[in-house]
Formats: sequence, structure tokens, C-alpha cells
Amino acid sequence: MTPSPAEYRENLLRAYRFQSPQWIPIASGLPWLDWSSHGYEPEELERICLRHPFLLPDFTPGTLRRNHEMVLRDRPDMVANNAYRDPWGCVWQTKVTGMVGAVTHHPLASWDAFDGFHAPDPDRTDGLLQLDWGQQRREREQARQCGRLSGGWIPHGHTFLRLQDLRGYENLIFDMADEDPRLDRLIGILTDFHCELIRRWLALEPDVITIAEDLGMQTSPMLSPAQFRRYIAPVYERLTRPIKATGVLVHEHSDGFVMPLIDDIIRTGGDVINVQDLVNGIDRLAKEVKGRIAIDLDIDRQHITVNGSPQEIDDHIRECVTKLASPAGGLSLVYQPWPPTPARNMDAVFTAMEKYAFGFN
Repeated sequence: MTPSPAEYRENLLRAYRFQSPQWIPIASGLPWLDWSSHGYEPEELERICLRHPFLLPDFTPGTLRRNHEMVLRDRPDMVANNAYRDPWGCVWQTKVTGMVGAVTHHPLASWDAFDGFHAPDPDRTDGLLQLDWGQQRREREQARQCGRLSGGWIPHGHTFLRLQDLRGYENLIFDMADEDPRLDRLIGILTDFHCELIRRWLALEPDVITIAEDLGMQTSPMLSPAQFRRYIAPVYERLTRPIKATGVLVHEHSDGFVMPLIDDIIRTGGDVINVQDLVNGIDRLAKEVKGRIAIDLDIDRQHITVNGSPQEIDDHIRECVTKLASPAGGLSLVYQPWPPTPARNMDAVFTAMEKYAFGFN
């Protein structure tokens, strides 16, 4: 069975709202890389993807090539050895085309540069790339006509990470420790800008708005729970409140270990959160998160799916579903493989995700 766009949309919204979906929503896609340069045979990866139309219904021959060409054409921030200055003044560089890079120039590394600092124009940009609101409106109208899910976003790393981009990580943590009043002013500038983006997205009547940033490292968050509660949680509340008031769903995300922050993340109003499985622990997610907020589970891409056998991969997906799924909903699975994951392991993950999408019945 390959669901229609309308069936996919309805089922996903039911899962996010705990309204008894027909199956566990699953999603995947390969990064926009030149896979041949990483030692893969693109034809083999295409054959694997084409074998999984339930998971990858939009994949067609040439998708990998077209995605990589799109990066070269439309994503200057993801082109190798190309210093890209975003509308906030941060300079990004990556060594791998198709992979997000790192900020190499922090425009507010010194507070001396703060005088006269202002946000970019939300009519023209989302803060990372240029944004054509007329085009966005047309795309959402087309999505509604086709019954597809309609979404909006504010850029990944909107608050905590954007503060790092502007100030640098060490400076930011010291700002928090020192309770520097300039930090509150900077946060206000960022939040006002993102609220303006949200206002524009809500005018387009999307199904869901994504508010994503990474808060965690491998074994701890990047800031203390007290710092999150003081500086970041109030921003999340301000961002999510107008979205939820309209009935639009809020999709949040954080890579890394975030369990010490999870109560405050849930309290600040998201409907669903994309979190990583092994880093946070399946048992701990089942105990502390399941049923409180929908879990969009990010399947491991560092350990089992890279180095394990197909059977170990199957066992892992089954464990995720067994411990986190419920007939009421509240679980979806997402997976994005990166080099050096073997092609056969990608296929094993795709197979297990499709196999256990109906595993809770």
C-alpha cells in the first residue's frame, strides 16, 4: 500500500494529535550529497530507494542527482569552500557540499558591534536564505488542492544556536552566567523577527509550523536547565502561543541529549518533538515523554545503523515501536542515513520501518 498525499496528511495529523492513526508515520530521505564522491554507487542507492515506495513515495529516478544540483543552485550556505554570509551577518562554511557547515565569523563576537545591530527584513528573508512569500503562498495553495501536508518554518537554530552564531558559544555561555542585560536585548531582536515570520506563515494557513534547533550534545545539553529556563523557554512560549491559538501544530526538534530540559520543552507548548533515540534512551523516552507530547523519533545514524547487522537493525526498530507506540498515536519515525552507512544497512532500516509501521496493532 502506498498512501495518497491526502491519506498521508490525515494519518500524520492524527498521529501528532493522538487521534488513533492507521499506521505509524514514517519518513526518510538521503542527504543532498554527491554520493559517488563518498564511495557509493548512486545507481545502487536509487534501486534501494525505489524498492520502498511506502516510505519514499516521491522518489523517482534521478532524485539524488537533482537534489545535489539543487544545492549548487539554491543553497549557497551548503556549497563546499564557499563562504556564505547570511542576512544576520554570520559567515558559514562547509567542507562537504550538501552538508550544513559551521559559522566561522560571529558578527557580535564583541559587544562593541551591537550598537546599530538590527534584524533583517522578514518580507525578504527567513534569516538564513532569501524567501519569496508569493511563491510560498502559491505552493501552499497547490498543496491544499492536492491534499498534501502544508508546512511553514522558522530556520533551524532560531534562538539558542542563532545566539551562538552571533556571539560565539563561549561568549554566549558567559553572557548567561553574567546575566548580561545586552543578551536580553539581543534575544528580543531575534524573537521579534521570528514572531514576524510566524505571523506571515499563519496567514498562509499551514497544517504545521516547524521550530527546530539543537540543544544537546552526546551526553548533556549545551546549556544548563536553569539557563534554558531563564533565557530560552520564554522565547519558545512566545513563539508557540500564537501558532497553537490558531489550531496549527507546532513541530519542535533538537538533536543531542535533552532529557534534563524535556519538562520545560514540553511546558513551552510544542505538539510534537523530533528527538534522537539512542542518545536520549528508548526506555527513558518511554518513561518521561511518551504520551505527554508526540514523539517524532530520529532513528540512530551513528551506531547500530552504521555498524550493525540487518537483524540488529530490525531488532532496534522493533524495540522503538514496541516501547514508544500506542494505538492512540503519538509516535512517528524518521531516518536520514549519512556516510559511511553501508547501502545494505540503509535498505535494512527502510525495510524495518515499513515492516513495523503497522506494528502497534
